Amino acid sequence: MENDNALLWEVTFWEFLLVTVMLAGSAAYLTGRAIAQAWETNLQLAFYIVLLAGATRFIHFALFSGSLLTLHYYLVDLAVLLLIAFVGKRITRAWQMSTQYSFFFARNGLLGWKARG
Repeated sequence: MENDNALLWEVTFWEFLLVTVMLAGSAAYLTGRAIAQAWETNLQLAFYIVLLAGATRFIHFALFSGSLLTLHYYLVDLAVLLLIAFVGKRITRAWQMSTQYSFFFARNGLLGWKARG
């Protein structure tokens, strides 16, 4: 599986899965959750994830001999991390709306809420 799909991962699929999806993805999810709990904007979340994607590229470079300054793989990491972060924010926001404003909103699936009545 090494370099089979160079569109998404640079060295191996397992390295991409470990570093980008599991390690940095969990940090992105927690960042999205923290932004939602602080009632901050999506722009602030995107800024933090841009920094996290840079740190992720450094881990690929330092531990797995990946390239540090490659725009393509930076954008791939950024897209994956933004997706995970915004899902984390949305799950937390749905929980907030259905618990803090339970008199007006009810939970509607994992990512949504709806008005009561």
